[in-house]
Amino acid sequence: MDDATQTGRNDLRASGVGIPMSEVKAWFIREVLPLETMLMHFLRQNWRDANEVADLRQEVYVRIYEAAQKEIPEAAKPFVFAIARNLLVDRVRRERIIPIDTVTDLDALNIASTEAGPDRIVMGRDALRRLRAALAGLPQELREIVILRKIEGLSRQQIAARLGVTERTVSRRIAESARALADTFYSDAVENGRKP
Repeated sequence: MDDATQTGRNDLRASGVGIPMSEVKAWFIREVLPLETMLMHFLRQNWRDANEVADLRQEVYVRIYEAAQKEIPEAAKPFVFAIARNLLVDRVRRERIIPIDTVTDLDALNIASTEAGPDRIVMGRDALRRLRAALAGLPQELREIVILRKIEGLSRQQIAARLGVTERTVSRRIAESARALADTFYSDAVENGRKP
């Protein structure tokens, strides 16, 4: 028996349920560790003793790793924050006496949600504002083409029929408007020192 086969069998036995330890480890590094900053923020916001936050993080990691040995979840973020929330709830229950300042309302945070957070909403609104301004700066015939194609979802053929122009003209105007919008976004981003 070669070393690779033996290693694979050891991985299977170590996990106890058939998921190789190397696969769990790779998933953990790829999916869980990038969430550490958010996890630490969550723990700091929801636990009264800042000195215990690092220990709580480690306990969360242990629970995640043990659970992933049985089944690797499809979505890591909700899984990580559900485990973190459950750990905090377990800690509060164990203490039996719950001071008012122990934990903020964990359900109200809704951090495990896949909904956009306030920062992404602000960034989205900013992008929408810049898009509106860029559209407003386009000549009327280009703006109309963009709206019909990208917002209303009409085909080139439908746009040509509606505007009484050829499909070739529609294609040319789409390309012109795309260049003009890109120029506007890139120059705006460069001037304001951010990525386009």
